[in-house]
Amino acid sequence: MIPFAAFASSEAEVALSSPAIQTAIAAQNSVTADLMKNPDILGTAVMLNDDGTTNVTIFVDREAKNLAELTGALPRQIGQVKTVVYPTEKFRAAVGQAAMPEGTEGAPHTGKQTPPIQLGTSGGNAFDIANGFCCGGTSGSLVSIGGVQHILSNNHVFEGDRVPGDNGRVSMTGDGILQPGLIDVGCVAANAQTVATLVTKSSLPNSNVDCAVGQVVPGMVDTTGRILEIGTISQTTVAAAINQKVKKSGRTTGLTSSRVSGLNATITVAYPSECAGGTAFTKTFTGQILVNSSTGNPFISPGDSGSLMVENIRRNPHPIGLLYASGTGIAIAQPIQEVLNFLGATMVGN
Repeated sequence: MIPFAAFASSEAEVALSSPAIQTAIAAQNSVTADLMKNPDILGTAVMLNDDGTTNVTIFVDREAKNLAELTGALPRQIGQVKTVVYPTEKFRAAVGQAAMPEGTEGAPHTGKQTPPIQLGTSGGNAFDIANGFCCGGTSGSLVSIGGVQHILSNNHVFEGDRVPGDNGRVSMTGDGILQPGLIDVGCVAANAQTVATLVTKSSLPNSNVDCAVGQVVPGMVDTTGRILEIGTISQTTVAAAINQKVKKSGRTTGLTSSRVSGLNATITVAYPSECAGGTAFTKTFTGQILVNSSTGNPFISPGDSGSLMVENIRRNPHPIGLLYASGTGIAIAQPIQEVLNFLGATMVGN
């Protein structure tokens, strides 16, 4: 298997607008639609070779029955752009779950905070219990919608109960958003605190973003939008670039750092019907950001969904993406500006 996210020796940032990236995107776009007709092709992206030149990476399901035949039939070059074949596990939403009545309470990212809380913390829907498990993720950041502050996370964290199923209900406006999430309080909502109430936005399955918000309960969330181990952020977003240094603060792995390794990714992600439920649907996203997330040093793990990815600088970093899924050695984020546009929101920051 070809190593994922090999960075050019210069480690210089390469912007989406650069001629080399645009040439690779044109090559990528010329084949992606046809490639994705094969269910064993999980996505494509523009990345860099070791020498700093661009490639089109093709992600294939490593469990495909005809893996060798499939990879052998894929193009080695598209025009002047080389291709890289990368076998991976299926991309899945990075939701955390715990068996009732167990939990993993701790500090600071999974522990119960004294209000007003900071974000980058364990969170989730108060009713996200089904099939003998409870689920949750990360309450990642603070946004403003019409002048009202809301906690931003993923649809599959705050709003992911899609069928009545085992618990007899679906996510709805008014559901409590807890801190910590159920997975860190033994699946007992009374052991947590309600810091926001869900406002359903139904971003999935029909939009190109996986996001959800809860309207802040007055006094329960730091109004400056401080994030654990990051602090305040900028109100202004920036676009991702290959080799860009990034960091995030999340429920499971806390503060982690890495580099952007792929741009303009088309990725198919599997989503559950409810907590610990079967696959409800798969969703193909376009224009996504890929980040190196090695097994020994993961950028995200299950439960980190909803974390905000920002520049890896000390003061007031600019937001870049909303993390939501992962695969083998890969973390996936959607461009944060696209999320904000969908919500009609702005970041809360300096």
